[in-house]
Amino acid sequence: MAFAMTSPGRAQVGSAEAATIDSSAAAYVRRVADDLMAAQRQGTVMSFHRVITRHANVEAIANYALGPYKGALPRAAYDSYYKGVAMFMARYFADSSREYAVGKAEVGQVSRDKEGRIIVNTRVTLLTGSRYNVVFQLTKSASGYRILDVSVLGFSLSYMQRGIFQRYIAKNGGNVNALVAALNR
Repeated sequence: MAFAMTSPGRAQVGSAEAATIDSSAAAYVRRVADDLMAAQRQGTVMSFHRVITRHANVEAIANYALGPYKGALPRAAYDSYYKGVAMFMARYFADSSREYAVGKAEVGQVSRDKEGRIIVNTRVTLLTGSRYNVVFQLTKSASGYRILDVSVLGFSLSYMQRGIFQRYIAKNGGNVNALVAALNR
């Protein structure tokens, strides 16, 4: 596992605390990468769903995706919406893994952004030999860490999902329930 510490952009914490956060965040992303590669070998939507529900902060990602429509989601629909979002992400990863099969992932530099989120850079090598950067954005949780976003080649998957969901809602006259129904088909 490649690992380097960095100080630019880091929130002000003691160096021992920063090193502990860095090493535990890097180890966590290593586990995520291993879990994703195992899901890729299985090749099923449900294998990716297990990884997503274990590691992603689905509620935060789902709420971000709604943007200005968040207030229109009835409280009674939250669970159904969150389950649908997790399945949407699992289908996306399963479909993408067929075309972009990962051979190895190297965990690299750990830093913090201005909001204090932990940023973990990785370098992914596809089975074809192509290499690209993947950046994991993490938050601390009671059990360790949760993923808030993943950027591939500089493109945020959460931002992309937000655009897809908001266009769908707008196309359906602002009806958030139409999105919930579509996600749960």
